[in-house]
Amino acid sequence: MTNDPIADMLTRIRNALMAGKPEVEIPRSKIKIEIARILKSEGFVDEYVVGDQEPIPMITIKLKYYGSRRDRRPVITSLQRISKPGRRIYRGSRDLPRVMSGIGIAIVTTPKGVMTDQEARRHRVGGEVLCYVW
Repeated sequence: MTNDPIADMLTRIRNALMAGKPEVEIPRSKIKIEIARILKSEGFVDEYVVGDQEPIPMITIKLKYYGSRRDRRPVITSLQRISKPGRRIYRGSRDLPRVMSGIGIAIVTTPKGVMTDQEARRHRVGGEVLCYVW
């Protein structure tokens, strides 16, 4: 049992990227499925598959790399957890951060669902800043 399942997800992805693994398995939850959906739509991962295995349902995320076989580098350079269980970080739509001057994304949970910082600005909603990805 972890106290911060989102940080656990990001750490598993980070560790798999450093080890050069083709995919990573993460225990399933609704928020993690939404984060995986955003990572796929923004082009940071190839694919994600939601499984129903017992006793613990898992999400399998296929990681994305670029370059030739010898010089393979992960597409995700950094994953950074921002809002933590001990210190929640909330931002209004005007105060949402621009990660790496727009190269990266901030994943935000809003009243309208989990979305990127750009989508939240477009919908003019703020919320809890979960993490930065670039």
